[in-house]
Amino acid sequence: MNNTKTTEIKLRYIPDGGEKTEIAFSPDGAFENDCFEVLAQISGARRTVKVKTKRPVTLEKCTQRGVYKADFGDLAFINGYQSWTKTKEYFLSEKERDVKRLPKPLLRTYAFDRYGDATFFDYDRNILHGYDVFYVKSGSGKSGSFIFNANYKNAYLVIVIDRSTGEVSLRNELDGLRLNAGEEFVVSDYYIEDYEKGKRLFEEFFPKKDVKKILGYTSWYNYYQDIDEKIILRDLDALDSRFELFQIDDGYETFVGDWLDVDKNKFPNGLSDIVKKIHSRGMQAGIWLAPLVAEEKSKVFNEHRDWFLFDGETVKCGSNWSGFYAINLSVPNARAYVSECLGYYMGLGFDFFKLDFLYASSLAPCGGRTRSMVAEDAYAFLRETLKDKTILGCGATIFNAADKFDYLRIGPDVSLKFDDVWFMRFMHNERISTKTTLQNTVFRSLFNGRLFGNDPDVFLLRDDNIGLSARQRRALITLNALFGSVLMTSDDLGKYDAAKNRTLDNALELYRNATVTDFCRQHDIIRIFYTLGGEEKTLEYDTKKGVLL
Repeated sequence: MNNTKTTEIKLRYIPDGGEKTEIAFSPDGAFENDCFEVLAQISGARRTVKVKTKRPVTLEKCTQRGVYKADFGDLAFINGYQSWTKTKEYFLSEKERDVKRLPKPLLRTYAFDRYGDATFFDYDRNILHGYDVFYVKSGSGKSGSFIFNANYKNAYLVIVIDRSTGEVSLRNELDGLRLNAGEEFVVSDYYIEDYEKGKRLFEEFFPKKDVKKILGYTSWYNYYQDIDEKIILRDLDALDSRFELFQIDDGYETFVGDWLDVDKNKFPNGLSDIVKKIHSRGMQAGIWLAPLVAEEKSKVFNEHRDWFLFDGETVKCGSNWSGFYAINLSVPNARAYVSECLGYYMGLGFDFFKLDFLYASSLAPCGGRTRSMVAEDAYAFLRETLKDKTILGCGATIFNAADKFDYLRIGPDVSLKFDDVWFMRFMHNERISTKTTLQNTVFRSLFNGRLFGNDPDVFLLRDDNIGLSARQRRALITLNALFGSVLMTSDDLGKYDAAKNRTLDNALELYRNATVTDFCRQHDIIRIFYTLGGEEKTLEYDTKKGVLL
């Protein structure tokens, strides 16, 4: 493969009773000292590092510099940390936003640094970095590169590219991993090939699944938390036979975390009768929960503080609601409570569970495990608890969701203005933004139908309570239909006129029958190639203006 280098690997660790130590060894051979037996192997495109400990140690990271060198003019795919994190193909001239450059009082008040990886990754204006999958499309006729993590259940693979030199380096995120004497552990396991061969290896590693495409309604993007029984039943009545899912979003509970307490002022008759009415319309009944967090005002947070993740202080996850905190699933009573809450909604008859803010589980290492191991356990627990119910994950680390969730949100929330209000554009990489989420929709399409079905978030065609232009709304529904496995809206369909219903029907034709064959970024324009009815078609999307050309 062009531009590939075989460089030494470094492993940083702390032996019990000792000081932080770093060892270096060849990527293809054996190494031994008083703490480890190390076996590093190169087998074709696959590169693996395994260790066996001789004494108790705590690992920090495993790094390898210069595995590839990109050229200026190349496009590098940078996959963000979690569902909402900005993800796209970057030119080396482009920068990523460092939330820690915000004023400290702002960070203390709003905890913007808790939504992504800023608490454990050192941002630098001279680099770009992403997680678990990375590629380079060459602009100079070379074969490019494709790298992906086969060890994602053990440790995140952080891919770092130096913007000034194009040098690509790797870091296995092992922070806090505790190994006892005699334990064996796969520290690193990844594939690296040229772009085309690597993409095929990725597709073989994650073969196509039979993912059912679904059309549905969610209450969030029109009313947000201001929902009640009257609004829910009115919007349910407005849906027609095209729709397969009706999902109640945030706002039905008294406080986030107190899932067993439905707000009696908003829903005096509870939710059971609503579920029955949804089913009587031939739709799945969906419910939103954030099962791994609780807000500061909740009973569960105030009465069971010992159920929450602690890392010097109770781990805050962000500023939504009254501020919210991460539940520690390694505490048996906390785990039992989450199971009880999910079981309650299964008992009401809900078929579809949107589980949100899942990144909270791995904000801090826990119990001597890596962040990835903690997320693996949390997401597997959610799947086991919900049995055969449909799960849409949201705000989750990407690769940990594979084989656990049916669908996953792959971008931030849609904003009612194209790039949200101006001052939010200086904030974190997970902020709400239609501009960002549409790019995520395109560039994360390699996951769709392989790791899970992609949820690109909602389309909005309505004329009221909206700041998107008509052309931006058309682009939103078109790209969602082409690239998604979930197509949702929060519009009151009873207000749709004939033109809006035709727009929806046209989008459904794309959604059900079109196949995207390729796309390419040309500065601010993305060209999309697809087939429909046996014909090859092309459209162009302007990422800066949010419109189709």
